[in-house]
Amino acid sequence: MLKKLSMLLILSAFFATALGQEFRCGVVVNYQKLQNTTQQYESGDVKIFETMKRTIEDFINNRHWTNLEFEQVERIDCSINLILTQRSSATDFTAQLSIQLRRPVYNSNYTTGLFNYMEGANDLVFSFNESQPLEFDPNSYFDNLSSTLAYYCYIMLGLYFDSYGPNGGEPFFEMARTIAQTTKAANSNLKGWGPSDSQKARYWFMENHTNSAYEALHSVYYYYYRLGLDMMTKDQPTARRNIIEAMRYLLQLHKKRSNLLSVTQFLDVNIAEIVSIFTPAPADEQKEIYDIIKEISPINVTKLKDWNVK
Repeated sequence: MLKKLSMLLILSAFFATALGQEFRCGVVVNYQKLQNTTQQYESGDVKIFETMKRTIEDFINNRHWTNLEFEQVERIDCSINLILTQRSSATDFTAQLSIQLRRPVYNSNYTTGLFNYMEGANDLVFSFNESQPLEFDPNSYFDNLSSTLAYYCYIMLGLYFDSYGPNGGEPFFEMARTIAQTTKAANSNLKGWGPSDSQKARYWFMENHTNSAYEALHSVYYYYYRLGLDMMTKDQPTARRNIIEAMRYLLQLHKKRSNLLSVTQFLDVNIAEIVSIFTPAPADEQKEIYDIIKEISPINVTKLKDWNVK
């Protein structure tokens, strides 16, 4: 608890002069699949989907998710694509949710990916009423859409702050855990909130980042982003060494448990960037990166085909 409080005080001091909410999130509500079926779609329903988009954007962008204040330029850049796959009534939907989170790299115009994830095609079942705003309280359950959006907001906050300080995201991952537990307790039949739902259930992101057995996951983000990418314009050899250290932590996690969802997600987001960083690197660095990727994700070794590694 003291460690969490200390981190929040540090973050509060850092953002002391700021003036706004945390997120700058663009939302797309894709209803193409409903248009291509007979699932109660009419041209007049476009208004419902436009309202849904505005309601979700308002829920994410105009709510205070932390006790911190952000200047406009400091807002966290993310996007959400809600793909409606079924409509069982005027207000009941099934959807696939896609989330992307980005982060600026220090002293550059470059933006890197932090999180890029798509849920299963029918993993989000929810009700939406045009006349009602989305409500949220971490200890109360209102509806599955608001719980899911809030959960991912705290996952994104956790990843974002992990990338800036050692264990910086810990209090936000704990909030995600509270949301998951509250939602599951309120409605045990909802998909995605339990460990037995699937290997890609949203439950696992929370579990991976709050399980002490996987504590090294926090170091992966800190070494890769803050000590790695943020150092690239100042000291590339040191930055690459720190990225290698991040990859060592990733391998350590893989050896504890193969196919860990957060490890797979991290590599999927960053593999192209890793290849770009280490293609001009010394052969010994390439070899270590190659060996780590080969063990964690053999399918990605083909992306290193231009490296002279045996």
